[in-house]
Amino acid sequence: MMADSASETSFLKDFKIPDYILAPEPKDGFHHEPPKYPVIIFINSKSGGQLGGDLLHTYRSILNKNQVFDLGEEAPDQVLRRIYGNLERLKSEADELAKHIEEKLRLIVAGGDGTAGWLLGVVSDLKLSQPPPIATVPLGTGNNLPFAFGWGKRNPGTDCHSVESFLAQVKEAKEMKIDSWHIVMRMRPPKEGSCDPIAPLELPHSLHAFQRVSETDKLNKYLLAKSSSYTSKLGTSCQEGCVTFRGGFWNYFSMGMDAQVSYAFHSERKLHPEKFKNQLANQVLLFHLGVVRDESLMHGDVCKDWVYPRLVLCFPFPSLFPVSVDIKQRITVFSSSSLSFLDLCCNEVFLDTFQQSEYKSQRNIAQLAKVFTMKSPGQWEELPIHHSIRSIVCLNLPSFSGGLNPWGTPNIRKRRDRDLTPPYVDDGLLEVVGFRDAWHGLVLLAPNGHGTRLAQAHRIRFEFHKGAADHTYMRIDGEPWKQPLPVDDDTVVVEISHLGQVNMLATRDCRSKSIFDPSTPSHGGDEDDSNGEDFGEEGEEYRKFGAADTFKIPEGVDISHIS
Repeated sequence: MMADSASETSFLKDFKIPDYILAPEPKDGFHHEPPKYPVIIFINSKSGGQLGGDLLHTYRSILNKNQVFDLGEEAPDQVLRRIYGNLERLKSEADELAKHIEEKLRLIVAGGDGTAGWLLGVVSDLKLSQPPPIATVPLGTGNNLPFAFGWGKRNPGTDCHSVESFLAQVKEAKEMKIDSWHIVMRMRPPKEGSCDPIAPLELPHSLHAFQRVSETDKLNKYLLAKSSSYTSKLGTSCQEGCVTFRGGFWNYFSMGMDAQVSYAFHSERKLHPEKFKNQLANQVLLFHLGVVRDESLMHGDVCKDWVYPRLVLCFPFPSLFPVSVDIKQRITVFSSSSLSFLDLCCNEVFLDTFQQSEYKSQRNIAQLAKVFTMKSPGQWEELPIHHSIRSIVCLNLPSFSGGLNPWGTPNIRKRRDRDLTPPYVDDGLLEVVGFRDAWHGLVLLAPNGHGTRLAQAHRIRFEFHKGAADHTYMRIDGEPWKQPLPVDDDTVVVEISHLGQVNMLATRDCRSKSIFDPSTPSHGGDEDDSNGEDFGEEGEEYRKFGAADTFKIPEGVDISHIS
């Protein structure tokens, strides 16, 4: 027993960081062995119901409590600025341990995809000379980021043994670069109303209002040229008049019907948080939402066909439950503990919420906007979008809606004829995929199943048609919102561009693949600049994600709403 205890203590010493490294304070006078795998842990204590808080307690009990941070108490940019500032001070004093820790440091973030994206944006914006790689603990509902890098989809155990098992995986993990994607959304304020998202959900926490728009900004020049009468009518320039949001994503941006269903789920979670205490319950509710849409609105002008992809994209084992089987039977078969939850959410209030929440058929993507892509620098091309496409996904990782891969792997003929490549995570390309309806979504369950492959691009632009709709649904890395569209504006634009890379930690058998991995075939195309910072004349809003400079949790907003 003593030998086991000594071995456990030696194992944990590999991860511990002394206090004087973490904050400006006098050295403690002790000799500290350099930890082999020093870690800083960030935990969203409100994620995963009670799991986040339990995980915080466990990490603090087995490591130095001062290297474990609750994101509800302190933002990651504040923590990292302080720690890295202290490391620089100590290195100037010839402290070898500080130099070692900066070189070996790893970050762990526990939360949903939104929480992980927050930290990724901060690390990117801080422009650290030696940015640390990041491991993700799955505490959300979809957990696409952790799944893509081998950390699993299910919420983890929070006891000491489970935490130590995770640390053992971190010890053996490999570093892997992935592309970072910058997004700008710009529009002129409507004559009436606001550009802010429609309640009850706010903008994703990775998207921020940006006020300083440079005069040389190419997008503003383009918008101004597109609507030359704007200045004369309002007496102001385009850059002064436009509302601009910027941010970043690492997994996907989507628009259309998948975002609409996700929006309904997240709205219900915000209005009734007591129903969302565990991952299974959340997945059941997403499943039930699709069924409610089908059963209650089947005879109206609604998108009843979208119910079936929700079985595919949201429920953990859709193939086990035929559509014709009664809902409660399905849930009872899967988990008897879910029945009480289902009874709770099947009450009148729940049904009324969804039956009144705009389940009118969304316009198809072609009716809503023109889509342009850039595969070669400076060469925009309009992307033909078939009228049947009602959801479009710009995908960076091979994990979407709980671990599915909508792009798949193109065969040799497709690679040759259409210049398509496998979905590498560090090739500077986004995979653009379309979905028609739910039956189309079912193909993702089949071997080699995939959505409609539309394009691969370094840059993507959506130009919304004037008056096409007064709102649309969008989603970034699992966080949806309902975006109002000014009906009198023909310059509403969403533009996505490559902005550098971040270092992730991945297990040895993860599904994400690097273009530089010798075991994967190269597509033979031009490699993107490793920095990905082709700004040209573009302004400051394109140089950062805004996560470390402008991210603030508004007063009254519960951090649990960061998925």
